[in-house]
Amino acid sequence: MFLKSLLISTPINVIREIPFHKGLNLIVDETPSGETLTGNNVGKTTVLRLIDFCFGRDGSVVFKDPESKRDVYQLVKDYLIDNKIIITLTLVDDLDNPQRQVEVSRNFLARKEAICKINGEFISKTDFERRLGEAIFPSIRVEKPTFRQIIAHNVRYEDIRLNNTLEILNSFTKLEEYETLYLFLFGCDYDEGSRREELLANIKSESNYKKRLEKHGTKNSYKVALQDIDREIAKLEQKKSSLNINPQLDKDLKDLTSLKEELNSVSSAITSLRIRRDVIQESINDFNLQRFHVDMAQLQLVYKQAAALIPTIHHTFEEMVSYHNKMLANRIRFIEEEIPALDERMTLLQATFASLREKERNLTAKITASDTFEELEKVINALNEQYTRKGEYGAILSQIVSVEEAMNKFNEDLKNIDDSLFSKDFKTKVDDQLSKFNDIFSEISDELYDERYSVKEDVVRNTKGQSVYKFSVIGTNLSSGKKQGEISCFDIAYTLFADQESIPCLHFILNDKKELMHDNQLVKLAKIANRENIQFVASILEDKLPAELHNDDYYVVKLSQNDKLFRIENQS
Repeated sequence: MFLKSLLISTPINVIREIPFHKGLNLIVDETPSGETLTGNNVGKTTVLRLIDFCFGRDGSVVFKDPESKRDVYQLVKDYLIDNKIIITLTLVDDLDNPQRQVEVSRNFLARKEAICKINGEFISKTDFERRLGEAIFPSIRVEKPTFRQIIAHNVRYEDIRLNNTLEILNSFTKLEEYETLYLFLFGCDYDEGSRREELLANIKSESNYKKRLEKHGTKNSYKVALQDIDREIAKLEQKKSSLNINPQLDKDLKDLTSLKEELNSVSSAITSLRIRRDVIQESINDFNLQRFHVDMAQLQLVYKQAAALIPTIHHTFEEMVSYHNKMLANRIRFIEEEIPALDERMTLLQATFASLREKERNLTAKITASDTFEELEKVINALNEQYTRKGEYGAILSQIVSVEEAMNKFNEDLKNIDDSLFSKDFKTKVDDQLSKFNDIFSEISDELYDERYSVKEDVVRNTKGQSVYKFSVIGTNLSSGKKQGEISCFDIAYTLFADQESIPCLHFILNDKKELMHDNQLVKLAKIANRENIQFVASILEDKLPAELHNDDYYVVKLSQNDKLFRIENQS
């Protein structure tokens, strides 16, 4: 597929249309050199970013600072959103006689206002890359490498792609991903690439999970710990069964409390009866002390003298004394009649008290002879703790076993794939394909630099010790300008190789910062691109171009400080 045009527009107006042609396509900044004007920020690289945006890159690539993702060119962002800017990229299979065309349209709005279309059909953002890959490469039906990985070497404006010939994906890309990519690009039939990447990713994931599970102990240590726990549980269960636990302890405690209350009541009654009897006895003693025991002869003489003086006295003194003593005897007799009843009640209560006291001793002995529920609770809590630990350790051990089983299955599947991937026959095929590519690569590099570059493959070990094909360029160039040339030679050579091997590919190469290359190589690069029917799209400062390339036939867009890409200043 070739680039036909890039259109920048609002829903009603065209802001800029960039047509592309065969051979060299230059995006130039024609700002004159001077003290106040520079060739920066006019939009040269943005043209490449817009094309990448149409190939599925996030829109923020257009207005975010590549060196600091938090810094946003707010003027550009607001302009793209407020004016509902639409970017439309048109591709064709042949610039002279197009039979198939793919048109991609996108804007920078979100949700319902978002435009994401392929050939006029609205496509969801999540499905866009897959559908675009099918539209551009209808014969390719592989999950890995992805569409954007396949075209990565065609779109070079970021540092990682400007400084590396082969390692052009992000810095987190694993060796096995590059292996899958370049085996595909070099035409080595390898249907298991996606599956192998998936297996390697699963093995890594399970391995990391196993490390987390074994952070505090290995599988064997958990087995030993579980054995110790089982022994401790057996001891605690034995202790639990040996405890003399009174199942009626609560009732017995209540009965003992009730019994004590009854004992107190009986004891109080006995004490009351005893006090009553003592009071009666004291009264009897007091009455006995009131009996008359004086000298009767003397009292009789006194009484006769009184009778002589008082003739009305009719009773004798003896009669008065006898009456007094009889009254006292009657009262004593009345009081003494209560004592037998009191004694009888006291005897009964004392018997009751003795019986209750015996019951109290028996019940107290029964309670104190059994283990308490507090002791049982301690044993049960200890058992619960051990069973909890057993559950935790058992779960971890089970997970470790499951992880190991999964890893064994993944490794077995991987081995089956690797037996084929690293077999002698397959390696011979890789060597053959690289030999074909290197014939072209070395010829292009020889024409450009009088040096013959080539790509080699080595079977190396990744961080997990698994075999992986690693591809690299022989004769690494250290200077940035020469590195740019090496990269361009590779991209051109690959396009020619893909055509030769009937491998679907893009027939354009996007490159930034071509002013780093020497004039002679830029001129040679233009000749090769024109000759080989390859679109070479490059951004460059016009005053850095060699004289031979100062030709409007090569230019596709001229930018300057007075006419920047989006013409925002002109709009305002």
